[in-house]
Amino acid sequence: MARTMEKAPPGGGTLLDKALGLIERGGNRLPHPFYLFTGIFAVLAVASTALAVAGATVTVPGSDKTLEIHGLLTGEGVQWLLANLIPNFTGFPSLGTVLLMMMAVGVAERTGLLEAAVRISIARTPARFLPYVIAFVACQAHLMSDIAIIVIPPLAALAFRAAGRNPVAGLIGAFASVCAGYAAGFTIGALDALYVGITEKAAAVLPDAPGVETHILINYFFTATASALLGLLGGFLTARVLEPRLPQPTGDGVTDPETEDATGGTPEGAAQAGEVSTAVTAPEKRGLLRALLAVGAYGVAVVVCWLLPGSPLRGEGGALVPSPVLDGVVPLLFVAFLLGGVVYGVSVGTLRGADDVPKIMAQSVTGMSGYIVLIFMISQVIGVFEWSNVGTLLAVKAAALLKAAGLTGFLGVLLFVLLVCVLNLFITSGSALWSLMAPVFVPTFMLLGLEPALTQAAFRIGDSATQMITPMNPYLFLALALLRRYEPEARLGTLLSRLAVFTVPFLIAWLAVLGIFYFADLPLGPGSGVHLPARP
Repeated sequence: MARTMEKAPPGGGTLLDKALGLIERGGNRLPHPFYLFTGIFAVLAVASTALAVAGATVTVPGSDKTLEIHGLLTGEGVQWLLANLIPNFTGFPSLGTVLLMMMAVGVAERTGLLEAAVRISIARTPARFLPYVIAFVACQAHLMSDIAIIVIPPLAALAFRAAGRNPVAGLIGAFASVCAGYAAGFTIGALDALYVGITEKAAAVLPDAPGVETHILINYFFTATASALLGLLGGFLTARVLEPRLPQPTGDGVTDPETEDATGGTPEGAAQAGEVSTAVTAPEKRGLLRALLAVGAYGVAVVVCWLLPGSPLRGEGGALVPSPVLDGVVPLLFVAFLLGGVVYGVSVGTLRGADDVPKIMAQSVTGMSGYIVLIFMISQVIGVFEWSNVGTLLAVKAAALLKAAGLTGFLGVLLFVLLVCVLNLFITSGSALWSLMAPVFVPTFMLLGLEPALTQAAFRIGDSATQMITPMNPYLFLALALLRRYEPEARLGTLLSRLAVFTVPFLIAWLAVLGIFYFADLPLGPGSGVHLPARP
């Protein structure tokens, strides 16, 4: 994707120009995430071997077991690596889960179900409620993966213009809400599976961890609550703060050369970048209704079977939580998305034969090839962290440092969020950044008595808060290209100054929700609390 960022004017430009230039230069110097983790693997191999030769050991607080550090560059280490290279990769928790979710969500997306659902959500919304509806829908957008950030902002601009409001407000408000709410939502998608798989492996770095519950819904109550607040706040900021301060657009919103550059000059790219309509046809409405009825009936059947006494979907002793429903929520969601996508596709004609379904599923998995390659290297790094006990050593030392500084509670979590916010300016891949941080910070906070679910929730905040303003986010420049359709003279600074309206309020809102869950000791998801149970 071509970038349309202007060069700084002679003399170095403004302070904002200099800061953005520094971030972009720093981010561009980072290697591809695959090589970043290859470098970490090499450093870890050398460090673990040096510690092993020095006879380093670690004792987990509350345990009388002393763990030796194992060196990767030893005979023992070479044997372990040869035996575990493939199991590290194929057994990585998020790999199968993400691929399974992508196959089903891909059917729902490529048949047109998800986009039609977005369009019908905003098509007939009264003008006064439009900013709030768009912001709320945008905060559920991670269900559509990255296509959400391509589709929803131009749709929002068209909806605003059709309602007699400033289309630029709709465009920028939707873009900000998609970015800030990307890790929130009432919906469950591949992102949740990706996060929890990394969290599960990171929690395993600490031996004999008590009462650790990891599944795809460990943050569900938190993210659902956050998305409701972020939707309301996004709508308010769009309508009451941003829109009154915007000039009237001088462009008509049609494609221009800048946008063609940003989309690669292809008809498909131009269509994705904004040549869309908010209208929903009669066949699409029928398809949506049929899909809703089919998925609704399926959901009712699952819940009824779950609640029935003696049901095999209940847990030990008839418990609802934990239970096979939570353990098997990914297969259940797989069926739901697949069912909805197939019913909709057959109804509107985007599925013309039975062979179309496996073809679409295959195309969706093909799009994850880069993720699969990255997971290969990530799985080796986390595997070495766990086997060598270096991860445990780092966690114990980090926990001791936080205790010495008095940062054992919410303040420590807050500083972690701010650290993620800063690193997210340079490493915009959520999977890469969480894979980098989780093996150290998940066990560190566990040693301080905090659930992995809380650390993952805190990471979600930092991963979302600064996404909209980093020049390392290629979609920022697509948003600029779309903005120039309405304001041909707009510059990157113009866009960022307007996005700044959202950045701090969204971060504060995220943190406020986390604070409520923390101090009220509320479950972040089914069976997932804030504090770990005390060791016996």
